[in-house]
Amino acid sequence: MYRSHTCGELRASHIGTEVSLSGWAAKSRDKGFVVWIDLRDRYGLTQLVFDEERSTPELLALARTISRETVIQVKGSVIERASKNDNIATGTIEVLVSELTVLNNAKLPPFTIEDETDGGEDIRMKYRYLDIRRNPIKNNLIFRHKVAMEVRKYLSDQNFIEVETPYLIKSTPEGARDFLVPSRMNEGQFYALPQSPQTFKQLLMVGGMDKYFQIVKCFRDEDLRADRQPEFTQIDCEMAFVEQEDILNIFEGLTRHLLKEINGVDVAEFPRITYDEAMAKYGNDKPDIRFGMEFGELNTVAQHKDFGVFNSAELVVGIAVPGAANYTRKEIDKLIDWVKRPQVGAKGMVYVKCNKDGTYKSSVDKFYDQEDLAKWATATGAQKGDLICVLSGETNKTRAQLSALRMEMAERLGLRKADEFAPLWVIDFPLLELDEETNTYHAMHHPFTSPKPGQIELLDEQPGAVKANAYDLVLNGNEIGGGSIRIHDKETQAIMFKHLGFTPEEAKEQFGFLMDAFQYGAPPHGGIAFGLDRLVAILGGKETIRDFIAFPKNNSGRDVMIDAPATIDNEQLSELNIKLDL
Repeated sequence: MYRSHTCGELRASHIGTEVSLSGWAAKSRDKGFVVWIDLRDRYGLTQLVFDEERSTPELLALARTISRETVIQVKGSVIERASKNDNIATGTIEVLVSELTVLNNAKLPPFTIEDETDGGEDIRMKYRYLDIRRNPIKNNLIFRHKVAMEVRKYLSDQNFIEVETPYLIKSTPEGARDFLVPSRMNEGQFYALPQSPQTFKQLLMVGGMDKYFQIVKCFRDEDLRADRQPEFTQIDCEMAFVEQEDILNIFEGLTRHLLKEINGVDVAEFPRITYDEAMAKYGNDKPDIRFGMEFGELNTVAQHKDFGVFNSAELVVGIAVPGAANYTRKEIDKLIDWVKRPQVGAKGMVYVKCNKDGTYKSSVDKFYDQEDLAKWATATGAQKGDLICVLSGETNKTRAQLSALRMEMAERLGLRKADEFAPLWVIDFPLLELDEETNTYHAMHHPFTSPKPGQIELLDEQPGAVKANAYDLVLNGNEIGGGSIRIHDKETQAIMFKHLGFTPEEAKEQFGFLMDAFQYGAPPHGGIAFGLDRLVAILGGKETIRDFIAFPKNNSGRDVMIDAPATIDNEQLSELNIKLDL
């Protein structure tokens, strides 16, 4: 038996017990007459002791040879620790070792395996198996497991059935780029790795599995950033015989359950706002509502004077930054430089200081008097001591720029608190989105999203005005889930394909299997998918998903630990009937 107890298990109640422990030597201290080794496993850390009075010379000599991260097994008795450590659970005891066995010697690690390490991200990703031994990463993976278990518990209690769907599927033209897998047995043909199990879960509804879920890997060959990986995990769900309200209620319940069980937080309400309202108030469709700074549109109170910048703008809009009227001119100039960065793209910024005495001082005093500026304060909700920041220009671009500024100011002011949770639903998305480069429409979500009841007739004349029966669940400024009521009849789906530019032949080639299935009695259905990686990170108080994934890719989509992707030798390529022109 390698161990009778784990390294995090022993307490004062075990004093006098003979035990066996196994783990990694985290640290050793040699005082000449006594040697201590901290033994670590997944469960915690136990101090081992060897000394001249109670240990044999051979055992003491062997203890002195143990280097960091060497795997050892010990046997001994639990004794009271003379110098107790209140920072660890086992800090009242130590193990007086009577037997020591080296199970595997270890090289010196390339970085210190401690909570605060000297290893940079690149080196830690290269040696990820060592990084996982550190408490922050280990605890993140355990935390992820707890979230996944609570998801399964809640959905199972709601009579959902977990069903696996295929990983080798057919490539479709919608969404991001597919990862392709060549078929050796079908020359010149390729599978695709799924971007989501969308069509399969709809087929499960046709099959009568009226409540489905799956915690599933999905794959997208797209540009990467901190919250995005080429392979990611979804909580994928679908329900039959439901309307939007049914789905929102079930998954509000799931989110409440997770917040309560994982974080000990009760959330009373999930506000609902439309997509149009979200864009007008916050400049994006995933607003963080833990703080205010809602947009105030200023066209009617700012375009009546001789200030050409505002008069020529499609939108003039501002936010009130709480307590920032005390910013110096130098600080405001830095803020203006920040919004003019290429990542934000504003041409400049107008500001108004709302002084404590009720007066206003602005960068455009030449054009606007105190009465004008008071109207700006009313429109933005500014109070005495606040700073009004105003941007102008084309509507969509200006909203995006001000949204970036709003989030930046919230970060600087400490308003985005990781232990506060503010969920909301964003509903009534546009069904179609215009691609300005090609002047064609594509589905904002996917081509199986149903339009709102009674709106399909607008597709011919006003395609951009049609609203989707779609919804996103947002938590702390991050979209954690999104879904829709689906089209469930062949005729409506054919109309949708037509407006997305598919010929009947192309639609049949790509989605004929789904259209055929609809002819055999498809029920009304809808669903939602949560991004598990992102959800876990937010519940864990972070916004970067990488530390909650056991073996993540870097920002170039590479696994630097196993050096993938990698070239394939000519023999393998030949078997797949692939020739590379290099």
